[in-house]
Amino acid sequence: MRQRTHIRDHDTEAAVFGRRVLVAMVIVVAAFVALASNMYHLQVSEHNELQTRSNDNRIKLLPLAPNRGLIYDRNGVLLAENTPIYSLDVTPEEIDDLDSTLSQLQKLLSFPDTTIDRFYRNLKNQRRFNNVPLLDDLNEQQLAIFAAQQHKYPGVSIEARLIRNYPHKELLTHAVGYVAKINRNDVEKLRESGELPNYAASRTIGKLGIEKYYEKELHGEVGYQSVEVNNRGRAVRTLSIEAPTPGQDIVLELDLELQRKAAELLGEQRGSIILMDATTGGILSMTSTPSYDPNWFVNGISVKQYQSLLNSTQSPLLNRVTQGAYPPASTVKPQIGLLGLEDGTITEKTRIWDPGWFEIKGVDRRYRDWLAWGHGWVDVETAITESCDTFYYDLALKLGVDKISSFMEQFGFGQKTGIDLHEEVSALMPSRGWKRARFGQPWYAGETLSVGIGQSYWTATPMQLAVATAMVANKGEHLVPRLLKGKIQDGEFEEALITHREPLKLKDSNNWEIITKAMRNVNMEQKGTAQSAFKDAPYSSAGKTGTAQVRSLGQEEEYNAEDIAERYRDNAMYVGYAPADDPKVIVVVTIENSLGGGGSVAAPVARKMLDLWHTRFNNGNKQQENTNADD
Repeated sequence: MRQRTHIRDHDTEAAVFGRRVLVAMVIVVAAFVALASNMYHLQVSEHNELQTRSNDNRIKLLPLAPNRGLIYDRNGVLLAENTPIYSLDVTPEEIDDLDSTLSQLQKLLSFPDTTIDRFYRNLKNQRRFNNVPLLDDLNEQQLAIFAAQQHKYPGVSIEARLIRNYPHKELLTHAVGYVAKINRNDVEKLRESGELPNYAASRTIGKLGIEKYYEKELHGEVGYQSVEVNNRGRAVRTLSIEAPTPGQDIVLELDLELQRKAAELLGEQRGSIILMDATTGGILSMTSTPSYDPNWFVNGISVKQYQSLLNSTQSPLLNRVTQGAYPPASTVKPQIGLLGLEDGTITEKTRIWDPGWFEIKGVDRRYRDWLAWGHGWVDVETAITESCDTFYYDLALKLGVDKISSFMEQFGFGQKTGIDLHEEVSALMPSRGWKRARFGQPWYAGETLSVGIGQSYWTATPMQLAVATAMVANKGEHLVPRLLKGKIQDGEFEEALITHREPLKLKDSNNWEIITKAMRNVNMEQKGTAQSAFKDAPYSSAGKTGTAQVRSLGQEEEYNAEDIAERYRDNAMYVGYAPADDPKVIVVVTIENSLGGGGSVAAPVARKMLDLWHTRFNNGNKQQENTNADD
């Protein structure tokens, strides 16, 4: 059957095509309108924001670390400096086989596997185009070896930077302190204080001593450099630099020669020596032994080194000047005697008989004097001069512990002195209420007797003893001790202010004269406990010896230093000042577990320190104080 042939309707096809073209045109126009609208939005409405974002992707601000301020002694001797070191840095992006390169460098420069482990830990926090330190401090041999072979190691370079250095090592550690690498705790503290941006380029921060206390002044202000970076984030051109502001240089009251002498006199003994300016509170010498090299901490102390310090039975990490809490022993008899006079419990002429012991009525125990046969008739002057315990047993019992505690707090016992160091303890000034709160026990009369000779629960730091002694020498003036002499900024020296606390005012100022006369007798009268040490001194002086028991003795037990363990021997102590009539310097000596007492061991050390002070600061040979601290 033959099929029918359909005739095409050209009009209908033309109409369909026209409708399709119209729809396509509408879509195209709509697309162009949308595109134009979006271009307007991007080019006009969002222009400023997008331009800023574009610049941020192209331009980076890199922080620049400021140079840390230097630290000088009072004569311009450099105590803490910034020295250049050379580090071996690796840029991973430029190295094809990092593992192989590190292995070759290890053979070439002879460093342990732990160095490579540390490198990979640091690499995790860095971009591959950044320099990552492999060796922090190249020695001369390593520098020479690598310099000759550097062409073989693309992506490995020697970089110079400044690092903190302490040229006098362990001599000043407990005063000057040290810086060390910034850790997580430091970051948190900086973030809380709002200081974190200022440490954007810093690797270290003050951790101890003056370095920590004056961190803000020493650190300086961070700077920035504006650099252009490529699409991989690598700097290709420096656009501008805002230089960092260096930290302030500071000058300390310390005299390096006095510090050397103190360390020499203490030697291997555990103890401390303080020399303080009696007119300003400036610390001329502050030595605590044993000590350690602060340079160990600057680049990161090894576990072995730190464990040796932490586990040492000699406690080198302890600053004995401000953290050592010792029974003050007889060194506080002048202050207790002053209380008795001021309170009216005794007068200058009050005398008691000392048979070599004291008894509390109704108590079957004798409290012994250090002099077994006694001192005979004793008044307050004699009791201080000869350090009579029996007189002070009697006086303490009459005064009571609470009255003693309250009066001694006015001398600063039981509270921090305010010295410009964070490493300080309050020690302990006991009272009846303290014992009840601490142990839930009553206070006993026998404990009051022990407090009367600076024993029992009473502890004090050598710095507290220096302040209390200065108050006697200055007749009530309460100086706050300080290490800072002044700051240097733009070549100008600014003297630190002398700081005072509330003075101690007596009802009868003549009581000061009674006590200071007795202290003068300690050094200058035949029966004085320090007379042999200060005999023929070219200056007048006053002082008080002390021998602090470390453990209690039984009723019939005799003390013999050579027969007991070294750790149980008494501490030898001395406090004093010179000249006696016009005090200029305070001295405090503490020697732990000594073979002798305060008069035979500590006083001779104090004499040698005062002799050097007299030579350097008096007799026409006063050292020129270089407050400009020229290099």
